[in-house]
Amino acid sequence: MSPDNQGGDDHNEVPIRPRYLHEMIGQDRVKQNLSILIEAAKGRNEALDHVLFYGPPGLGKTTLAHILCIEMGVNLKITSGPAIERAGDLAAILTNLQAGDILFIDEIHRLGRAVEEILYPAMEDFALDLTIGKGPSARSIRLKLPRFTTVGATTRLALLTAPLRARFGAIHRLDFYDEESMVGIVRRASEVFHVSMDEPGIREIACRARGTPRVALRLLRRVRDFAEVRADGRITQEIARQALALMEIDDLGLDDSDRRVLDTIIRKFNGGPVGLQTISASISEEPDTIMDVVEPYLLQLGFIDRTPQGRVATPKAYEHLGLPYQGSSQTRLPEL
Repeated sequence: MSPDNQGGDDHNEVPIRPRYLHEMIGQDRVKQNLSILIEAAKGRNEALDHVLFYGPPGLGKTTLAHILCIEMGVNLKITSGPAIERAGDLAAILTNLQAGDILFIDEIHRLGRAVEEILYPAMEDFALDLTIGKGPSARSIRLKLPRFTTVGATTRLALLTAPLRARFGAIHRLDFYDEESMVGIVRRASEVFHVSMDEPGIREIACRARGTPRVALRLLRRVRDFAEVRADGRITQEIARQALALMEIDDLGLDDSDRRVLDTIIRKFNGGPVGLQTISASISEEPDTIMDVVEPYLLQLGFIDRTPQGRVATPKAYEHLGLPYQGSSQTRLPEL
């Protein structure tokens, strides 16, 4: 295993993924808890307890799975909820695990119910229940599995079934990173990419990265391209501003998708409340993309509120878009 990317799993980001907990920037609370978990498991010479990470995309869930495997000195098997279509697919993966191995399931909330039924005894009893044959001659057998660790990742914790969630011994939420952590991530990435940057240039990218390492790395690459083509290759604050302006990313890191959501709520629906499906249809964007990618940061900034009737734009959103705030309509019926 050679995982080297903070907050992303793109193959181009491999050289910059931290390998150990002490190398990872930010998420201090999660790191402290994982450090205790790792040391305790090593001290007892046991496999790690099952771990679940949840939070918006790009914050380092996959990175932490790679770190756990390196810290424990075990193998890592990576899959995802949508990729495991049948119970037999999961059974094939489980029977190939060795003692202590880590099974990382991304988008674990998208596991099918039949697959979950196989996973329950595997996680709890380290056993695989199989049915041989059909009809009256069918019989059930139980295969013992080596003690392994399931690491799950999800952006939608609420969609996990209660029985599955209860089988994780450690559940951690990954939050957006503060500005100083983002500065450290951009600075470290610039060293790995061998990009010449001054401190104001680093901060300009960091403060527009939405508190998300994956976004910071993407912006750094694009600003690097701009600096090499339109300047002398060195990223200064002014070069970063010009490049980010060309990408239509504003001072708070909002891009075109974010502004279209806000603009739709404010201009088309008088500030809301308006349902997610209606917003999705209005801007031709998938509801899951709005909920998982756009909304968390807008909520973090205090630009929108979620109400029982739908999404509502706040005065801060009006101010950021330079529009007069006239209040939002609260008489709209809930969207079915």
